[in-house]
Amino acid sequence: MNDTSPTRAAGRFSVLWRGDILPTLALGAPIAGAQVAQMAVNTADVLMIGWLGATELAAAVLAFNLYIVLWLFGMGVLQAVIPLAARARGEGQARELRRAVRMGFWFVALYSVPAWAVMWHTEELLIALGQKPEVAALAGGYARIMMISLLPSLLTMALRSFITVMERAQAVLWATIAGAVLNAIVNYVLIFGHFGFPRLELVGAAIGSVITATVTLLLLVGYVLRDRQLRRYHVFGRIWRSDWPKLAEIVWLGWPIAVTLLVEVALFSGTSVLMGWIGTIELAAHGIATQLASITFMVPIGIGQAAMIRIGLAAGRGDRPGVGRAGWTGFGIGMAFMGACAIAFWVIPGTLVGLFLDFGNPDAANVFAIGVSFLAVAALFQVFDGAQVIGGSLLRGLSDTKVPMIMAIVGYWGVGMTGAYILGFPLGLGGIGIWLGLAAGLAFVSVLVMWRFALRERIGLL
Repeated sequence: MNDTSPTRAAGRFSVLWRGDILPTLALGAPIAGAQVAQMAVNTADVLMIGWLGATELAAAVLAFNLYIVLWLFGMGVLQAVIPLAARARGEGQARELRRAVRMGFWFVALYSVPAWAVMWHTEELLIALGQKPEVAALAGGYARIMMISLLPSLLTMALRSFITVMERAQAVLWATIAGAVLNAIVNYVLIFGHFGFPRLELVGAAIGSVITATVTLLLLVGYVLRDRQLRRYHVFGRIWRSDWPKLAEIVWLGWPIAVTLLVEVALFSGTSVLMGWIGTIELAAHGIATQLASITFMVPIGIGQAAMIRIGLAAGRGDRPGVGRAGWTGFGIGMAFMGACAIAFWVIPGTLVGLFLDFGNPDAANVFAIGVSFLAVAALFQVFDGAQVIGGSLLRGLSDTKVPMIMAIVGYWGVGMTGAYILGFPLGLGGIGIWLGLAAGLAFVSVLVMWRFALRERIGLL
């Protein structure tokens, strides 16, 4: 008996590895890589615009903050395409999958018009919010060109949904990497006027964003048209034909996801404001800690989306045990990764914080000390942050979005933001208190969403 038990255990693990762990990793890793590559695009923009000067950087940041709110809402609604398409594929309903993807394209086209109208008036909006006229004018000129990129960028997200549901996420990764490289080259040429091109500064950065978004979209369109399996779905065929019921289904399922994303972004923006009340040094250290957390966060996003797709496929096949395996496998992989990151934050915080500092700067030592203390709390924060994003993705795989939205609003603001303020100021814990409040909010949401997934059959999600 003792001889056979290890063999049986190894056999069970082998089955689990081939059937659940490996497919989740194969799908999730390229999605996470694409998220990191997208971060590289944004980082290159900030870095090169920052070389122009503080005024130009301030203008770009203000315009981009408005852009990202509009982009995130649109992207949130488009997230509904993933579970709808995955379930349709699991059911073997090619027509339903095609309907979901096409109406994702339609949503982008319809949504871009009012979004463009808002961005066209960026200068007026910023002046109304009390920004300096010269900064607002620069931001307005930048926004009126950059806003064009919203359409190809969101169309790319809709097409990515189709490609990842078809388990071709490597194409998304390589297209995004190509876009990141192109963005850096075009920005360098157009912002600073190299290789005989005129020096366009902020206008050049905006043109670079439009070119990058368009080329990335064209790369993915070309891939879909060339791939034999993807081409069979004809997602671009008769694209002019409306399908209002399916479009309404996407919006109805997707708007709570969009609100959830905006509430989460607002939480981190709000805690940055709170940190700014304490001091500039603390805010700088907070920025470093959140940047590190944002980088590691890309992996559970990818794993969560992979699990969402696999849950949708299993649900479409009517495979209830498969839904559970897909969900708990994704959760386990995500927690293993974030646990390793938490250990790194705890063991080598100085090394990580030091990457962002020039110790020739007189403030660097103070920023370093505070940043290291923040990472100690961020280690705990890592686990909860990974759990809540994966848990939310598991529920989206079951087309469950409205209750998780309410959980997120209560957790992020009722617990997280309120806790950050109380711990940071009335209780006098300062920056550490703000990070503890963040961790508490994320912990609250993570427990609720995973509890809801565990009860999925009892509460009628399957």
